[in-house]
Amino acid sequence: MQNTPYVLELADISLDRYHLNLNEVIFHNANGYIGIRYDFEEGYPEGYNFTPSQYINGLYDYADLPQAEKLFGLVNEKQTILNTANTQIIRIMFDDEEFSMFKGTVLSSNLRLDMERGITVRKVKWRSPQGKEMLLTVTRMASFYQLPLFTIEYEVEPLNFSARTVIDSVHDGTVCNYANPADPRLACECVQYLTPLGCEIKEATSYITSKTSKSNLEICSGVKNVLFQEYQQEFVIDNNDAHCRFHTYARQGEKIRLIKYAVFCDSIRHGNCRLQAEAEMERALSTPLETLYRKQTAYLEDYWNSCRVDIEGDPESNAALRYSMYQLLQSVGKDRFSNISPKGLSGDGYEGHFFWDSEMYIQPFFTITRPHISRTLIEYRYATLDMARENARILGHHSGSLYPWRTIMGRECSGYFPAGSAQYHINGDIAYAIIAYYLASKDLAFIKEMGAEIIFETARLWIDAGNFHDGKFHINEVTGPDEYTCLVNNNYYTNLLAQYHLNWAAKFYYLLKDSQMLLELEEKIGISEREIELFQKASTGMYLPYDEKLGINPQDDSFLQKKRWDIDSIPPHKFPLLLNYHPMHLYRHQICKQADTVMAHFLLEDAQSRETMLNSFKYYEKISTHDSSLSMCIFGIMAARLGMEEKAFAYFKNIIRVDLDDTLNNTVDGIHTANMAGSYMAVIYGFGGFRLKESGIFLAPLLPGDWSAYSFKISFEGSRIMVHVKESECKFVLEQGGAKDIHVYGDKYLLEDVLIVKRPK
Repeated sequence: MQNTPYVLELADISLDRYHLNLNEVIFHNANGYIGIRYDFEEGYPEGYNFTPSQYINGLYDYADLPQAEKLFGLVNEKQTILNTANTQIIRIMFDDEEFSMFKGTVLSSNLRLDMERGITVRKVKWRSPQGKEMLLTVTRMASFYQLPLFTIEYEVEPLNFSARTVIDSVHDGTVCNYANPADPRLACECVQYLTPLGCEIKEATSYITSKTSKSNLEICSGVKNVLFQEYQQEFVIDNNDAHCRFHTYARQGEKIRLIKYAVFCDSIRHGNCRLQAEAEMERALSTPLETLYRKQTAYLEDYWNSCRVDIEGDPESNAALRYSMYQLLQSVGKDRFSNISPKGLSGDGYEGHFFWDSEMYIQPFFTITRPHISRTLIEYRYATLDMARENARILGHHSGSLYPWRTIMGRECSGYFPAGSAQYHINGDIAYAIIAYYLASKDLAFIKEMGAEIIFETARLWIDAGNFHDGKFHINEVTGPDEYTCLVNNNYYTNLLAQYHLNWAAKFYYLLKDSQMLLELEEKIGISEREIELFQKASTGMYLPYDEKLGINPQDDSFLQKKRWDIDSIPPHKFPLLLNYHPMHLYRHQICKQADTVMAHFLLEDAQSRETMLNSFKYYEKISTHDSSLSMCIFGIMAARLGMEEKAFAYFKNIIRVDLDDTLNNTVDGIHTANMAGSYMAVIYGFGGFRLKESGIFLAPLLPGDWSAYSFKISFEGSRIMVHVKESECKFVLEQGGAKDIHVYGDKYLLEDVLIVKRPK
């Protein structure tokens, strides 16, 4: 697999099941609304048991989640992402020979992802069993310009023959979700969640409308095939499958060109998804495909211009990072009805649920590059705030809101509450992301409109969940990010974010009050200065664990009392531990799945001394398994922050190609979006030393490994700044917007045009 900065290319496509599954993910097409795994249009031999998968972000159905004991408040129903109608199928037959890469001889093959044009291209030179040779070129696009649109441009050139030809383009409405009972991150059984209500042909376009089994949602997909030569056409509806068959003649040396337009609409976003699908199809057909390609390129040109990172001297990492940033754009929701799941729109892993990954790993990327997308992610949380209020009541809280640990539409989907619903830090994570958006944009109007209500309601939860004891505010029986240590008192990460959250709730209150923007919210939720004073008292009195003897922040009150578990003594085949050891065994040991206290130090580094952070880093590094793909990037960032450049670079090299090299052996279930965002953060927040704080932006760039230089762009208060780091100096260029104060290596500068700062020796 070859990777240049904007192109990922695979020569000689492997036809074994592992690589076919892997390529479905690596080369998938998505735009934040729809996602299509890369399945061969012609299909696979019988027995391969592939599940062609196409998704819509935010579309869901309910599935039973049985509990062994029906205790109050335990989740017994979850949401799951849906596999929608399959629009990829195109079969072609010359006389009596049907094209298949598994028959005849593949003379050459190539699969290519172009991240400047936003397309994938498959090229195959094939010889049939009877000796017919042809060249196939397939170009696929999930449009960023028109989000419901997916196109396949299908070109065939007969090289040494002419023949009667039949093209069968299929629109398949009977689909099931993929399942793997051996993996807790996937559904355990194959279920058909969508029931087709009808399949119709109108103006040579097939429309299939389906309804979910329990959530009462509808989806309509429309398919239109356009063939650019003489043909006879017939439509066959077979058990909710629509076949568009072209009878034509292939002439040697003349290309056959077919464009297959597919649109997807759902009833979450549209009152009548069937009518909307018709409107979307009309819109798509009114624009030539070449124009749609140009609009795709223009969208991506603007995207790369706002966020591009260039690494000089390490082309492999440079290309891999570019791939990760492209996948983040493909995965992230573009409206308030959706968000971003750990697998994006590339697979069924985690059943399409949204977690804290959105706010703590992915949103930091968009906040400083595409702030309008970061704002949309907050809008999703605002749209589900009432259900967060409901969730808090279920868990026994009389006031406030508690966001679910995992969800699609806003209700909790976590069946195992000790490592799920108990992760109250999700409130602090969402608050942190809102605060970061404000610090980067100073968009107080949006805080008034949506952000403040989330901040205040979730802050109320801390007051109800915690209590004062001996003058300190304690938060008991919660779980931090480390899921190998559950239901603890005073998790350091949780308490620190709660302190920051409560402090900023007070700041927003007074900012809005001083700007005459508070009255409406006071009337709506009854927030008062007396309550704000309680927030401040809890923040000031927040108990933050600290061990004098070790000079570290313990992960929680009891963590240091437990037996240490030597990671080197654990057999390699026993990782990840959650699949090989009972949770109770894990909970009794000092063993960490991922960064917890170390992550708190990254997020809020000014809350403790450098010495405490260094001691804590060394302590937790020895007992962290990194069984979560969210972990190593944080350790790498903190290694850079603490001056351990070689260690930071080693962590970076471990994460930068997780999916391209399938280092975790589960990319077939979908990409690792949080790790991809973590790779970005490792460069900008790690090596670049970037921090976004109330007092401005801070940078302290390092030059790691064999890199000769690197550059990146950030957006701050409407200005775009380019940072170029070389061996001897750092150059800062104000590309657009007004002058800005920036802090570099601890000194404050006014960036008006170009600023050059010498790097310390």
